[in-house]
Amino acid sequence: MASSSPSSMPPKTTRKTVSAPSKSNKKKATPKKPIPVPEKLKRLFTSLCAQIDGGHFANAIKTCDKILRLEPSDKDAVKTKLFLLLQTEQYQAALTLIDTHEDQALLNFERSYTLYRLHREPEAKGILGDIRAQDNEHRGALHLEAQLNYREGSYQAAFDLYNQLLDTAESNSEEQSDILTNLQASQQHLDFLDKGFLHALDQLPNAVSANLESQPPPVVSTAPTTVAPASTPATGADEAQKQVQPPVKKVRKSRVPAGVIPGVTPPPDPERWLKKSERSTFGQGKRRKGAGGGATQGSATSEPTPGPTAPGGSKSSGGKGRKKR
Repeated sequence: MASSSPSSMPPKTTRKTVSAPSKSNKKKATPKKPIPVPEKLKRLFTSLCAQIDGGHFANAIKTCDKILRLEPSDKDAVKTKLFLLLQTEQYQAALTLIDTHEDQALLNFERSYTLYRLHREPEAKGILGDIRAQDNEHRGALHLEAQLNYREGSYQAAFDLYNQLLDTAESNSEEQSDILTNLQASQQHLDFLDKGFLHALDQLPNAVSANLESQPPPVVSTAPTTVAPASTPATGADEAQKQVQPPVKKVRKSRVPAGVIPGVTPPPDPERWLKKSERSTFGQGKRRKGAGGGATQGSATSEPTPGPTAPGGSKSSGGKGRKKR
């Protein structure tokens, strides 16, 4: 038997154990450099313009808040946020923003417009007076004053202001279209007050208008009114009877069932909801048990034939229809 020599044996393979890298050998991540404030503001203003162009006003207000956290005195951010609040009809928030601004004199017109939208007309008029004292040709103030006069019913003053604005408005512009619409509305109110009521009186029939003109205005008397006595005074018995008898309540037709006449049709049985065994008429009008069977068909005088005896000793009645066994 051949013996295997050590030289003929295959060489042994040794596995190399790879040791896990230690924490000290890991490369530390380099921290990101903080973005400078001017670069952040530039990016935020770029996003703000895109949001306003896309009509995303809610997100644009949040972007304005981020800008104001970085730069609280930024006038552009304050005016943009105020514009967005007015566009989204958040008038109370807009007024709060104006009150917290450093230079409130720059936002006088915005304050008067916000007060107008909050229906605080006297305060809005006072601020408009200050604006008109400094700049009599302030177009925004002229528009707002005309709208205030229209709301308060001073249509002639509103009509004059709209005419003044129309003379200096740019032709074929949105402002000119709005002025023409408001001017026409003011003119219609003035026409109704001047001619509409008189024209309505002219349209009445002659008999009615002549009657209105001939009749003097009613005289209002301050003397206490007295009730005239009746021609046939009621007796004491009649008055007592009226007090005793309660007023008759009319029955609503919608609650009366079909085929029922109130006061004629007898009322339903009050025990109709009880079981038959619980009614007061239960057991009345019944035949006695075993008292006479059924009469035969042949003669009424013949007595009934007793039937077969039932088990137990009692006799069963000889009624009709029994089959004989």
